[in-house]
Amino acid sequence: MGKHNGLKAAVAAFAAVATLAGVAGTANAADGKDVAALSVHGGAQRIAAVGSKNAKNVILFIGDGMGDSEITVARNYLHGLNGKFEGIDRLGQPTQGVETGVGQYTTFSLGNSSNDGLLAKKSDGTLAGSKTAGVLTPVTDSSASGSGWATGTKTYNNAVDIDVKGNPQLNLIELAKAAGKATGNVTTAEIQDATPAVLESHSSERACYGPQGKWDGKTDTNKDGKIDASDGAAEAAKRCLADQLKANGGIGSISEQLLDTRADVTIGGGAKYFNQFGLDGKTLWDQAAARGFQTVKSGDVNGFKNLSSADQTKPVLALLGDGNLPTEFNPSVATKQDPKKDENPTVCTVNQKWLGNQGASLADFTSKSIDLLQKNPNGQKNGYFLQVEGASIDKQDHNANACGQIGETDDLDKAISAALSKVDLSNTLVIVTADHAHTSQIVESQPIYALSTVLKNRDGSKTVISYGTSEDDLYGNGKDTSNDVEGKADPSKTQGNMSHTGTQLRIAASGPNASRVDGLTDQTDNFYTIGNALGLATSTDAQKKLSDGAQVSVEGKDGAYTAKATGFNGDAVLAYQLTDASGKVVDQSASSTPLSGVRVQTAGITEIALKNAKEGYKLTVTGRQSGKTVTVTLGKGGQTPGQPEQPTEGKVPVYRLHKGSQRLLTADENEYKVLQANGWIGEGAVFDGVPTDTKDATKVYRLRKGTVFLYTADENEYKFQQSHGWTGEDVAFALPADGTLSVYRLRKDGNFLYTSDENEYKVLQNNGWIGEGVAFKAYDPAE
Repeated sequence: MGKHNGLKAAVAAFAAVATLAGVAGTANAADGKDVAALSVHGGAQRIAAVGSKNAKNVILFIGDGMGDSEITVARNYLHGLNGKFEGIDRLGQPTQGVETGVGQYTTFSLGNSSNDGLLAKKSDGTLAGSKTAGVLTPVTDSSASGSGWATGTKTYNNAVDIDVKGNPQLNLIELAKAAGKATGNVTTAEIQDATPAVLESHSSERACYGPQGKWDGKTDTNKDGKIDASDGAAEAAKRCLADQLKANGGIGSISEQLLDTRADVTIGGGAKYFNQFGLDGKTLWDQAAARGFQTVKSGDVNGFKNLSSADQTKPVLALLGDGNLPTEFNPSVATKQDPKKDENPTVCTVNQKWLGNQGASLADFTSKSIDLLQKNPNGQKNGYFLQVEGASIDKQDHNANACGQIGETDDLDKAISAALSKVDLSNTLVIVTADHAHTSQIVESQPIYALSTVLKNRDGSKTVISYGTSEDDLYGNGKDTSNDVEGKADPSKTQGNMSHTGTQLRIAASGPNASRVDGLTDQTDNFYTIGNALGLATSTDAQKKLSDGAQVSVEGKDGAYTAKATGFNGDAVLAYQLTDASGKVVDQSASSTPLSGVRVQTAGITEIALKNAKEGYKLTVTGRQSGKTVTVTLGKGGQTPGQPEQPTEGKVPVYRLHKGSQRLLTADENEYKVLQANGWIGEGAVFDGVPTDTKDATKVYRLRKGTVFLYTADENEYKFQQSHGWTGEDVAFALPADGTLSVYRLRKDGNFLYTSDENEYKVLQNNGWIGEGVAFKAYDPAE
């Protein structure tokens, strides 16, 4: 989002802060909120004040399942009891000239499963529904927790970026793309797993990996001698809500939505699920390649190393393993109490299958991602948002595998160090935290009631790790379940099936806005810490306004029309309806659930293939989150541009756009569309002019110097600026002689900005912009 949009949001923030006058410190959320209050967007925030500093970039590191105990276990073993991590422990430490913060945050969710949300499903995938919209739940899973920091909205365990009623909530990558930023999503898990999924999709079921669920795309399960989508039908019903699948008019599975979200950089595992088939009968790998993705498949480490660029024309999709990626250390096995373990403590060994041996560790992924995002044109101009997950701390904690979780913590620590060596903390906020706490506990001696492992630490001391949160009574000698790809071992095996715990978690940060993590916050506060630092649209109202400049055009001929929707940046899902001359509906999107409809191509072009369409029919497209509606009529020649907001007769809308620090006004609707297609963010009409041939109209000229645009109604200034290096572009638009609005001009760092909003004008001046007074008069579009 551009500076002016962020500052409009700041006006509301200033008003909110004003109500806190006389209250020391930050405002805390009221104690004892009920589910209804907690389930709304931002309802669980513990701190109301917004951050005061802006960051160009944000990197969020997530250690999945990395509670305080997991950090201490790994530090003790790797560095000794008085040792330190070079990355994890460095973040938040007081540093000269760098803002820092260290705190804890709460992680509770609003339901144990999909049955605690309105989109509960039956075993066959069909909608069962539920009367329960959220239940206070002390222990979260990764999908509910990830949804919290990705969207600012609490939800139930198993949900991905939807609220307890099933409504999609915009996430950080969607909002960062709407603001013109570069984006990245990195993990050592399957890319469809909960933590990476919360940045790329909206799903009622976290296991809805692909259009055929978790089928591998290669197994002839129905034994009919061929491999096709029918082989995964049972998996789809088991894993996915039927209404969400594209085959039933839904927005699609997690993998399909990843292609729609289109992050610039995506790195992880889960390659086999892209072998599944889309509606067109092609594999998701084929779809990705057809849509311009640079694809790197399982085991192709050289392909990963050779990546040299990533942007929206050629985003990176590098999935280096079929499932979760191999861990750094070989597994250890927790067993029942045994004195021999004290005599011969465990020493971990490096796993030969770990990709870090080939130069593809999490640190390598992080370093490569930062290089690609910094080189990316949007990253250079507007900055980037990157999430990096060390995924198998959690998975090996589930398996009571001490060495496995330690190696993954080490891998994450090295990734943080790699990032800190590349970024400037004066403009980059770096955060490390976890999604939930876990089972491993450091105890004095081997317990009789739980499995345990005795480790030999680097300094020669011993650490006894207890695993006692299994849901089953399985405390005999353990078995190695480290290859379990679900992250939760088979209950028939005695070692696995350890459960999460619900304690608060450590969060630490360095860089602009870092002090906002101090004290006790909630997981959802992390969304606001990141979003406010980057100047994103964090409030519901601000997000809806991102769709103000929505456009729809239609191409084709009778029987084969395709609608193209752009600018619906405040939406995740679109609904549409096509009516004939009599008003009869001849085609429309599915509407059975909030996950029915067309998935928005984030900050891009969303195509809708229309059925039964003929010239003269009317198409209405509506953003299901913003409520923005655009109606067009199918016309001759197949080109039927949508009108963003029809002006009253005799008025001509003047649109505002931004791209990084650049700002531009235009009354040319075609230019407005072309600019949006080329990366500019449309903000809709900001005021109204008149036709250029209107009698006594004031002509406003546009000038350009490099990427900076200047507007003036003063002919003498127009000529003067041309003599000083500005290129005159003639009349940009015309304004009425008796305008009802004052349009102000401001400048900052060589850029100019125009606003008819007096409050915005004042706030901009308070934030470093120099006000130059009234530039010209215009019509108020509201009149």
